[in-house]
Amino acid sequence: MQLRYSFRLYPNHAQRGALARAFGCARVVFNDAVRAREDARAVGGPFPKAGELSTRLITQAKQTEARSWLGEVSAVVLQQSLRDAETAYKNFFASLKGERKGPKLGAPRFKSRKDARQSIRFTANARWSVTDSGRLSLPKIGPVKVKWSRILPTTPTSVTVIKDAAGRYFASFVIDTDPAADAARTPDSDQSVGIDLGLTHFAILDDGTKIDSPRFLRRAEKKLKKAQRELSRKQKGSKNREKARLKVARAHAQVADARREFHHQLSTKLIRENQAIGVEDLAVNALARTPLAKSVHDAGWSQFVAMLVYKADRYGRTLIKIGRFVPTSQTCSHCDHVEGPKPLHIREWTCPACGALLDRDINSARNVKKAAGLAESACGAPIRPESVLAQRNEAGSHGFPPKASAA
Repeated sequence: MQLRYSFRLYPNHAQRGALARAFGCARVVFNDAVRAREDARAVGGPFPKAGELSTRLITQAKQTEARSWLGEVSAVVLQQSLRDAETAYKNFFASLKGERKGPKLGAPRFKSRKDARQSIRFTANARWSVTDSGRLSLPKIGPVKVKWSRILPTTPTSVTVIKDAAGRYFASFVIDTDPAADAARTPDSDQSVGIDLGLTHFAILDDGTKIDSPRFLRRAEKKLKKAQRELSRKQKGSKNREKARLKVARAHAQVADARREFHHQLSTKLIRENQAIGVEDLAVNALARTPLAKSVHDAGWSQFVAMLVYKADRYGRTLIKIGRFVPTSQTCSHCDHVEGPKPLHIREWTCPACGALLDRDINSARNVKKAAGLAESACGAPIRPESVLAQRNEAGSHGFPPKASAA
């Protein structure tokens, strides 16, 4: 399967200027491609082909006075920007025809220099490399300092340089992992677990373990409010407003990074210790329209479940999602008696059929495990369905070179 490896970049002042020019040139070429498509649609003509756009918007444009500055950046960056525009239109038309799964996609829009995220991509044709000193050498930018936090399992064929809203730079590599190495890294386990996700406790396991919710956003609200007030007082278009905007963006980035790290650690722990995992398919979009919206977004259930999905696929684990309409909080986990809906403030209840005292969250986790078919049968044998592998398609490098490269 394909995974993304991101590393922090620390360009110097001159390199930041070169990256800004590359971001701007790629954005202009993308917008020119969208404009060419829109002009063709307005007159009822056929859409221009990719080769025609490449000749007109890159090769010929460099020879004009208005676009001569396109020659200051690598041509591969401009070609990849055209490819991104072509992919965006293909996804749009596939979504219109119903051939693409997921929510409906709109037509590609023009990019702005004020967008929160800027990115460029270098392929092998650009002849980028990692120097002996560990720097990332990019054409017409130079060797950029990188904070290597891990070793790349294979040699990547492309790299994407990203600048986020907080002004941070990252080098992103999408590479294919070795299934045999992943399977050997995580041995088989005879354990299974049912997980109930909540707000007071982030996750409750069927064995009674309760994992507290860190509530990263709630803990940072005071700092965020102060930074947002300072931003609102600054004059629009001023340098002080840009400094205040970066301060707000960095505060939000710290919250998002802390939440992501928590999700990674917990999901990896669960995948390593259990061969099969049952989890409820929550309606996060619907819950985000309730008074609990801020707490739901702060918990980040969707991101956590997505991590469980791809890690289960990578390490050969079984992940079962049960339906969101299964009454896990209304059913007694001892006798399967359905009591009926209960308000959220009721955390414990007694089953009228068998008299068992039930903890609402632990009882739900046990019912999730039962509904997923992971509970033990009457003879003590575990009940496990066939594995359902996750699908995760992402553009990136393909194949395994004969020699792996260490970062």
